[in-house]
Amino acid sequence: MTTPPALLIAGHGTRDEGGADALRALVRLLGERHPEVPVAGGFFGVPASPLPLDDAIDGLVGEGANRLAVIPLLTAPTGPVPEALPQVLERAGERHPGLGHVCGTELGPHPKLLDVLERRLDEALGSGARRPADRARTTVLLVGRGAADPYANAEVVRAARLLWEGRGFAGVETAFVTQAAPDVPAGLDRCRALAAAAGTGGSARVVVLPYFLFAGGPVERLWMQAEGWAAAHPDTEVYAAQVIGPEAEVADVVMERYRAAVAGASCGCRAAAEDARPAHGAPRESASLAAGTGER
Repeated sequence: MTTPPALLIAGHGTRDEGGADALRALVRLLGERHPEVPVAGGFFGVPASPLPLDDAIDGLVGEGANRLAVIPLLTAPTGPVPEALPQVLERAGERHPGLGHVCGTELGPHPKLLDVLERRLDEALGSGARRPADRARTTVLLVGRGAADPYANAEVVRAARLLWEGRGFAGVETAFVTQAAPDVPAGLDRCRALAAAAGTGGSARVVVLPYFLFAGGPVERLWMQAEGWAAAHPDTEVYAAQVIGPEAEVADVVMERYRAAVAGASCGCRAAAEDARPAHGAPRESASLAAGTGER
């Protein structure tokens, strides 16, 4: 019986221990649900992470893995980062000659992730989300990390549209913590203006929804900005939703991406490359598992 490729979960860099704990919880969940697949995870993109991706790779190789299916644990592409995923994998190939890999795609606005986001909205609103009329006067501000790459930011806008469709909210606007406009205060300004234009009656109500898998520095900045804006606009009800977290739905999407990558249906490390998109917009090709040589 052929041993399946190991699953390597590549999170975008964090120095936050809470984010590292959440990734460890996701790895445990996947290991419990799919004991036939070796699995490990770590972070790339920033130095001094408490859970480096290099260590995760070395651990899988130490357990006998010679093929990796790498799934970027991202809701949207990162755009340029100081150390991109292909660089980490190239370095791993130098440390472990013969190590093969294939990259899957980021998680994106998968329907299961949208379901978790909707659950986070209901949790934030509590009893205020029980009737259609309550949702109809609620605007959502979906906040992404932000990147220099417009394609990465466009994925957040796409997620907002998909979240809005058929869920009864007055609207779903977007904002970004860094590098892209609008920022959180400007996004809240827009939500307030839209609520006033809609004339639904009563005070405007906005839920700030992080489009992040795990908590960490950017999410803390997001909440601080939202709290500051809310203090300056007491006529608007502002609710803070939680991050997606290591939910069962996330594990399901990771495994879906894993199976697609192993079957050769992935489109490469588009999400995690250092602006890897060539001028004509095509993604880089990923390595073949069948070759097992680690060639890029």
